[in-house]
Parts: sequence; structure tokens; C-alpha cells
Amino acid sequence: MISINEYATPESVEEAYNLLIKKRNNVVFGGGAFIRMGSKNISTAIDLSKANFNYIVEDENTINIGAMTTLGDIEHSPILKKYFNNVLAKSVREIVGIQLRNIVTVGGTVYSRYGFSDFITGLLALNTNVELYKQGNISLDKFLEEGSRERDILKSISIMKDNRKAAFSSMRNSKGDYAILNVAISNLNGKYRIAVGARPNRAVLANKSMEYLNNNGFSQKNAVEAAKIASEELTFGTNSRGSNIYRKQLCYVLVKNTLMEVQGYED
Repeated sequence: MISINEYATPESVEEAYNLLIKKRNNVVFGGGAFIRMGSKNISTAIDLSKANFNYIVEDENTINIGAMTTLGDIEHSPILKKYFNNVLAKSVREIVGIQLRNIVTVGGTVYSRYGFSDFITGLLALNTNVELYKQGNISLDKFLEEGSRERDILKSISIMKDNRKAAFSSMRNSKGDYAILNVAISNLNGKYRIAVGARPNRAVLANKSMEYLNNNGFSQKNAVEAAKIASEELTFGTNSRGSNIYRKQLCYVLVKNTLMEVQGYED
């Protein structure tokens, strides 16, 4: 079980960061959705609920989402509904249940780089940056590849409002279960981003598949070929939900079908 010696609710990110680096086993607590999972001794659990990080706002060029925003907020946001064919809401609405989605936070999910995350896959298909307290703004794909070089606090994520069309799909053994595989694809003026997650490792871009489509354009034949390339360039693992071979086959099907859906938005 998880034991917590002290519980802190700092009112600023600076105060939270100073607490975080004070001891090695101090942690930012997020929504605490997984408190009953695993075994860990936490000296100080740092709760950011008083630091004003629960928001979804837009300006002329970007949508900004605070770290303490919940997946439930993402699901029901009228702002997000206006963009990207509501792909972010679609990416979270099958996650376990309403109660969990109202607890799990954007910051906890993204900073932890969970391999099973549907939400991260949706974000990766968009032009997304993360804002860290010490390291500043970096692209989400770079953050996922490199991780954090030092202990840090994720303050927010920002998404460029570039009018791209997007779609999300996943395969589950049952409703509410974690995905066996998930795929998110976007298209902006013939340039595609193809993200594949729950491999069961963290989401990645299918760069060779994207390059093929971006160079050759969309057609049903090219969609099939791009799906084949994605399934062959990415690596897949085996866990209780599915084998690596099954995930490779799913990748082909989901990428092909999701490409068709995105193209349907363009027609």
C-alpha cells in the first residue's frame, strides 16, 4: 500500500517545487487516482489543487490546459469541442468510468508518460507543447522521448489552434478496460501526424508512415500502405491484454480505419 507521512497544499508552483526537491521521496500527488495501487512510502504528498492549475482557456493561437484539469473536464469542455473534431474528448470518454475521469489529472497523466494513456495519444496527434516549471516549453513528442532531465512540475499543456482535422480509435477487451492499442491521426493541409499508443509502451509517432503519406498524398491505396508501414516500423509488446503479434495486426487495422475517418472530415 501507499503510505503518506505529510500532506501539503502549496498555493504557488514555486512553493510546490521547493517542497518537491527537498526530499527524494516527496511527490506531486495529482488526482491520487492510483493511491491503492502498488507500494510506496511518500514523505510529503504535494497537492496542487490550490495553485490555480485547473483551467481550459483559449487565446488567439492556442488552447491552454492546466495541470490540475481532470479528464472529466476534458470530456465536457465546450472549448475543446470546437476543435479537432473533438478528438480529445473522444480519447478519454472510454477510460474506466466517470468517477475515475473526474479524479485523474492532465498533469499526472502526461508527466508520468503512462503507456496505457489514451489521452496522451490524442495529444500527440496534435501540435502540443508541455510547460514545465524549470525546463520551460518543450514539444510533447520530445518530452515523451527524452523524459525529464531533472525533477520538475508540469504546469500546463498548450495546443496550437491550427484547424487540423483529427480522429481517435482504440481496441479494448471490454468497455471501461484499458486499451489494447490506441491510435490518433490528424491532417493539416495534407500533412499527417500518426500517433500509436498502448503498445503497451508509451505513445509514439509513426514517422515512416507519416513521411510516406506526406510525400505521396492520400488515397485508399496509400492509406493501406501507410497502415502497413506503421505496423512494421513500430515495436509492440505483450501483456495480459494482448500479444505483440495481435497489437501489430491491430495497428494496421486501426491506422487504416482512422485515416479513412480523418479523410472523411476533409471531404
